[in-house]
Amino acid sequence: MDKPLIIVESNAKAKTIGGYLGGGYRVESCQGHIRDLPDRANQIPAKYRDQAWARNWGVDVNNDFEPLYIVPGDRRRIVSKLRQAAKEASELYLATDEDREGEAIAWHLTEVLKPKIPTHRMVFHEITPGAIRNALANPRSIDSYRVDAQEARRTLDRLVGYGVSPVLWRKVRRGLSAGRVQSVAVRLLVERERRRIAFRSAGFWNVESRLVTGGGEDFQAHLVAVDGVRPAASKDFDSKGNLKSTGVILLDGDRSARLARAVEDSLLRIRSVDRRPYTRKPQAPFRTSTLQREASTRLRFEPGRTMRAAQSLYEHGYITYMRTDSITLSETALQTARSEVARRFGKDYLPSRPVRYTGKVANAQEAHEAIRPAGDRWRTPEEVVSLVSDRDQHLVYQLVWARTLASQMAPARGESTRVRAGTVLENGTDAEFEASGLVIRFPGFLKAYAQADRERHLPRLEVDDQVTARDALAKEHRTEPPSRYSEASLIKELEDRGIGRPSTYASTVSTIIERDYVFKKRTALVPSVTAFATTELLERHFDHLVDYGFTSRMEDGLDKIARGEERKVPWLSRFFHGNGSPGLVELIATDRVKEIDPRSLYIRIGEDPSGAEVVARVGRYGPYLVRGEDRASIPDDLPPDELTLERAVKLLDAPSGDKILGTDPDSGLTVLARNGRYGPYVQLGEQVTGSRQKPKRTSLLTGMELDSLSLEDALRLLSLPRQVGVHPDTGKTIVAGLGRYGPYLKMGTEYRNLADQELLFTVTLEEAVAVMNRPKTRRGGRAAPPLKELGKDPESGSEMVVKTGRYGPYLTDGAVNVSVREDTVAGLGVEEATRLLAAKREKLKSQGKWPPKKRKR
Repeated sequence: MDKPLIIVESNAKAKTIGGYLGGGYRVESCQGHIRDLPDRANQIPAKYRDQAWARNWGVDVNNDFEPLYIVPGDRRRIVSKLRQAAKEASELYLATDEDREGEAIAWHLTEVLKPKIPTHRMVFHEITPGAIRNALANPRSIDSYRVDAQEARRTLDRLVGYGVSPVLWRKVRRGLSAGRVQSVAVRLLVERERRRIAFRSAGFWNVESRLVTGGGEDFQAHLVAVDGVRPAASKDFDSKGNLKSTGVILLDGDRSARLARAVEDSLLRIRSVDRRPYTRKPQAPFRTSTLQREASTRLRFEPGRTMRAAQSLYEHGYITYMRTDSITLSETALQTARSEVARRFGKDYLPSRPVRYTGKVANAQEAHEAIRPAGDRWRTPEEVVSLVSDRDQHLVYQLVWARTLASQMAPARGESTRVRAGTVLENGTDAEFEASGLVIRFPGFLKAYAQADRERHLPRLEVDDQVTARDALAKEHRTEPPSRYSEASLIKELEDRGIGRPSTYASTVSTIIERDYVFKKRTALVPSVTAFATTELLERHFDHLVDYGFTSRMEDGLDKIARGEERKVPWLSRFFHGNGSPGLVELIATDRVKEIDPRSLYIRIGEDPSGAEVVARVGRYGPYLVRGEDRASIPDDLPPDELTLERAVKLLDAPSGDKILGTDPDSGLTVLARNGRYGPYVQLGEQVTGSRQKPKRTSLLTGMELDSLSLEDALRLLSLPRQVGVHPDTGKTIVAGLGRYGPYLKMGTEYRNLADQELLFTVTLEEAVAVMNRPKTRRGGRAAPPLKELGKDPESGSEMVVKTGRYGPYLTDGAVNVSVREDTVAGLGVEEATRLLAAKREKLKSQGKWPPKKRKR
């Protein structure tokens, strides 16, 4: 007998739902979008290849923006399988995700499969037996307004990308891309970096002291008034380093030191004690962006990593749908949360009535619920850890579970205290110090979801009590530039401005990093010189595309289309053809683009001592400095705010620069000599636009200089690694190569150092076999004990230790090794060690080297 067919988006989801429904239904996966716009010329159907609109856009811009949809080659097998399944089914349920993308996928399935059986749209926001049965019992038709909104969004992104990216290729550098959201995100980063470049630091001083009670209790305090006048602090200076506040006193080092000496051992009288009730309410349950931000802050996860874990948790039925703008919980979820709170923590932790959160973000999309554990009975984190094989999934589930419970718990309560103590010094100066404390009397929601507020205890003090100043110290402080965006804070900024969607934030951050607009410095996102040049061009010639208000209004327009309040075609036409102001087609017209002078796109660094202007530009080989006829590459990892005039002149005056040495006679490719972030190197050929494959590169040998490097030297280097021959006993090939730590031989996974660089080119097979046959040696004949033991890494659960290795000290958890400087070992703490290991894991993941493959025994 024919069965009903249910089509979902992923294999994992199909397996979970199929398990719930049993043999009465057939559940198949379409594995995402089955149709899309062509992105290569060979994907365009033959009958459209002579059409300019098909080649340029993949959308007929003069015929109601009709998209040219194709089934990509890797989707055809899936479509064929689904067609056959639909022919054998009694009815069809399209159970793709509940957002606009899912609605569009359901529509594409009907367009491609052309089912002849009853077809229904089936939606749910959690994968549990009850939710699936309910969705089957209450199907609906496809929402054409949502489909139009998704199609408008896809068309808009194609028009922006295909319209503006070629301008960037011609005027900035090939391989760049423009995007409706990504270009605005880059502009945010650039504007913050501009503020950092313009920032001038100011110094100011203060006095800190340990105040000791008669009973021997002590607490830290700082100077808050000198003769009734407040000492200047960071907030009193502008971005140029000028004192902007009146009625404050600017202490210098000498006066602060005199005050510290004068107050040492003095008796201070408690002049005021201000005690106030402290209350901290829990935060709302997670929506997509807040989950990404919290995972970034707490777990140091990149947004993409968080979403992969959340997607898997959803598909296996552990959490509700993870792409949502909503912070509301259903009545059932509220009762489940309250029951769990009462059971785990007691009724004191339960508010008298459910806590309801109704706030919405700008341009919030359709959504049913916040992200929460799925079902009527929520699995505990302890249960989930035994059900999932991936640690990321367990950590993300723990976050979701704890945040949801905490949202229905009582506030944390306590007492905050502010104490002022003062004295008149021998020279007649009145000095007043202040200290603050916080005591949590009732932890409330912090019991489930601990946060950063730490208790700061003060002794029980009353007015007129006396304390003694000890260890008084003059301390210099400096104003800090605006902090750079992290992934978490950039997502928050985009969300607050109503730009982009929860489902796009992770891919937006990934794209701007992959396109070299941004690099990461620890957790900070640093815009490159390329980002500056691109933003400068867009601000001057496509200003509305990077205007925050315009981009937010575009999202609002898409929402109106989804609600049926706006029509797709007129909306796209206004953007493309214009409506009282130039449309995109006019802005990218050949005559306009010709007027864009790429020489005007630069960062001005300043003038060197001779009066010559120094600027930073972007060229075909990346960012570089210009001073008259002088050129110098800018290191890839040098933040723009650190590219000072002094640093720029040093780079320009240093020998070396990009140099074409000649042509490789075998491949016909150009041989280049370059300076990179890890030193000078030679390169064979140029980076191919759109290709992930890097050109072959080799570092210079010790003693080689770029200025004196010949083509023969470069070709010799590029011949590495060199196959020496096959080991007669093992049958494995021995290779001679140059690594980070010098010349080496490699056979399988075995390495041996070579004593001399020249041996790379001259070592014979007989000599190489002799070297490889030597046993590995360690200093002292055996492994040295760890230099430092730091405890368990919270991510891997393994012990973190610092060991002495062949090339110096390194940090390891047994699976990941990170080199550390010898002078930093003593000060290395748990937090920094955890961060270093996490950063190395992320780097290995981006290189496809994590998790490590198990060696066969």
